[in-house]
Amino acid sequence: MKPERAVERYLKERRPEVAESTYYNHKSALDQFVSWCIEEDIDDISQIDGFHVHDFKLYRRDQGINEVTLYNNLSTLRVFIRWLESMGLAESGLAEGIVLPNPDDDARDEMISEEIANRILDYLEKFEYATARHALFVLLWDTGFRIGTVRALDLGDYHPDEHYIEVAHRPETGTPLKNGDEAEREINLHQWVCELLSDYIKVHREEVTDVNGRAPLLTTKHGRAAKTTLRMQINSLTRPCEYTGDCPHGREISDCEATEYQYSQRCPSSVSPHAIRRSAITKWLNDGHQKELIGDRMNVSPKTLNKHYDGRTKSEKRTLRREMFNMGDENY
Repeated sequence: MKPERAVERYLKERRPEVAESTYYNHKSALDQFVSWCIEEDIDDISQIDGFHVHDFKLYRRDQGINEVTLYNNLSTLRVFIRWLESMGLAESGLAEGIVLPNPDDDARDEMISEEIANRILDYLEKFEYATARHALFVLLWDTGFRIGTVRALDLGDYHPDEHYIEVAHRPETGTPLKNGDEAEREINLHQWVCELLSDYIKVHREEVTDVNGRAPLLTTKHGRAAKTTLRMQINSLTRPCEYTGDCPHGREISDCEATEYQYSQRCPSSVSPHAIRRSAITKWLNDGHQKELIGDRMNVSPKTLNKHYDGRTKSEKRTLRREMFNMGDENY
């Protein structure tokens, strides 16, 4: 059986059993595996052995993904191979022999400072005003949205006069939200964000619909922007050479492979959209907003917020407590 056919059958069996977001995560990871199999001329899934799994692991790591993503990819592959074993399409014990990397939480620790975010915003304001990349970064920074949430937005979800945007769970037309119906909400936007989004819509937004006939807010010439496209836009934008013209890593910019759009994630300073989400949440916390209100805005529980999204240092927390309790120097 060809790898793509095996994956197709596996996903068809799993779809009724798992959440929509889980299904799409499995599909994304296994699509990468199928692409690798095609590159390696593997046309029979029963050929797969431990060496192939190891080579795929190195292949994905060389693409610049972080260890948490690699861990998730290989965990999905292990479940798929267990299914192959049950179908008699893989050697028994192959799945259990897969060595998973240690998820070192680099994706959860990764973030940018408010100073860097402002430098990026200044660059966009001056050189890429109201472009799709400008609109994407501003939305992520102001709302702390997940990348899947940004992708799910339709033109009609944006209400410029009332300064807010709606978030809707629409799995039947290709845009599920991670937390399903519970993630649906209305989010207030700052006035400057609305001015930027309105200018983007007037000048740079492509007048297109997606395959389901919906009008996306963020578009490409071909319809709704894919998650991969949105991630690469953030990867490329957060390279320091992009918004400062200099490299803090001592590289020759003209020779650096990370200057190529498709390899932008290989820059040590490049970050993912999730890092922007974490940074945005940290900024709202530093500004003294209540965690409960931030959690509602960002669709994250207080427990998860404390564990994975609060990037403040102990000193920043102490300084904020001093301000909130009005404990000036004269009180010491």
